[in-house]
Amino acid sequence: MRLSADLLAFCGRLGHNFATPDLLVRAVTHASISSATRPDNQRLEFLGDRVLGLVMAEALLRADTAAAEGQLAPRFNALVRKETCADVARDMDLGAVLKLGRSEMLSGGRRKEALLGDGMEAVIAAVYLDGGFSAARDVILQHWATRIATVESDARDPKTSLQEWAQARKLPPPAYTELGREGPDHAPVFTIEARLSSGEAETATATSKRAAEQAAASALLARMEQT
Repeated sequence: MRLSADLLAFCGRLGHNFATPDLLVRAVTHASISSATRPDNQRLEFLGDRVLGLVMAEALLRADTAAAEGQLAPRFNALVRKETCADVARDMDLGAVLKLGRSEMLSGGRRKEALLGDGMEAVIAAVYLDGGFSAARDVILQHWATRIATVESDARDPKTSLQEWAQARKLPPPAYTELGREGPDHAPVFTIEARLSSGEAETATATSKRAAEQAAASALLARMEQT
């Protein structure tokens, strides 16, 4: 099989040339367009998640030889979570080469965080199967290098931190309420309120509920830590 021009260009952005091009084609094929003769990328997602996890665990151990498990775990979670995979996918414009069914294309599938994150994991698996663990590690470290170097600042999950702040003061966990949703289905913007049982609240908007919740939690935590 010969890769199309757009997939060849993607290989350049990825940093890996496939000896078995079919693997890349499968990695970018979403279930919405799969068939008996065109398998989707779901099984590759499963494998890629594990390969990414091993590379990240190894990289974190090498980056900080003195860190305890309790310090490494939140860093690891920040590096392998779906949002991070989606960010890496955006950096290399993976969305442009995803093979989607008509309904997914019309609903903005090329920009959806879940599809981008899943696709990135599938691409990692394709590299692993094509070139082995060393090739997969090289690709991952190339695209995650800056994130590994700055992960300490990203590892503090605002929702978790706010909940711990509340628990330390004998308060129930914060409540999150969706106050509004605007924009088209393929590009929604959510407004979320984070509220403590003591009455303090902050709101935030973002293009995903999770991101809006995190932003609202961060704002509320910052406010409470200043009082």
